[in-house]
Amino acid sequence: MQLRDGSAHQEHQPVTVGIAVVQFAPETDPESNLSTLREHVRAAADAGARVVVAPEYSMFAVTRLDERVVAIAQPLDGPFTTGLAALAAEFGVFLVAGVVELPTPGATRISNTLVAHGPDGARVAVYRKVHLYDAFGHLESDVVEPGPLVAPVTFAVDGVVFGMQTCFDLRFPEGCRRVAAAGAHVLLLPAQWIPGPAKVDQWTTLLRARAIENTVYVAAADQCAPRGAGASMIVDPAGTVLAELGDEPGVLTATVDPAHLARVRTANPSLSLRRFTISEAPAAE
Repeated sequence: MQLRDGSAHQEHQPVTVGIAVVQFAPETDPESNLSTLREHVRAAADAGARVVVAPEYSMFAVTRLDERVVAIAQPLDGPFTTGLAALAAEFGVFLVAGVVELPTPGATRISNTLVAHGPDGARVAVYRKVHLYDAFGHLESDVVEPGPLVAPVTFAVDGVVFGMQTCFDLRFPEGCRRVAAAGAHVLLLPAQWIPGPAKVDQWTTLLRARAIENTVYVAAADQCAPRGAGASMIVDPAGTVLAELGDEPGVLTATVDPAHLARVRTANPSLSLRRFTISEAPAAE
């Protein structure tokens, strides 16, 4: 496991928050995935992280979704999310990870869900993926129910506000803008970014663009090879890459500095200068 620190020298500030991104390769055994994740969370906590972000589908991962993902799905009080809560409490961190949620007993489609737990093990946020990966020859909607169009999901750590989006959501700037407009300072983006021609370049370009246009930190946790493209990274509000990985497992760390965020937003007040709002798209007929 590789541990890299992307924290820059910080001036003394009353509140900064250490964040970590976990990159690993989940498989089809939720218990084994939880065990692997535990070692990464331990490394992140040892490096001083208060918020740890793991990939989309950390619970169960295959290259192409099918009936297996429905069969493995669990409710939010199931053993996998209970295990995530225990990890958050054990290491005293806020832990965000992607789970395969069974929305109702007997459901034929699952929810692609991000769950955040706090240092006391309590659930602090739940986000269900809105934009499904019906692209590049994949049809996530065959087995996944799109998330409801609700208010942006956020949670706060020491006054720093974190918002969540998932993987393919990255290609829809209005979704990320809603999160920033709701007050987020940091966008957390777990993913299983499927490998393919130019996909890493698109991923890294879009991550930096979402950071720049919304003046937010972006912490993106991708799965690594073979089912993810890797290239997890942490980006600051000016688009500077603070830490990044290739396609190997590892942990990235960096520091969210509210004073730096304020300086960027003073120099580039794009959020306050915007003249358009985001509205819900009409339903397809």
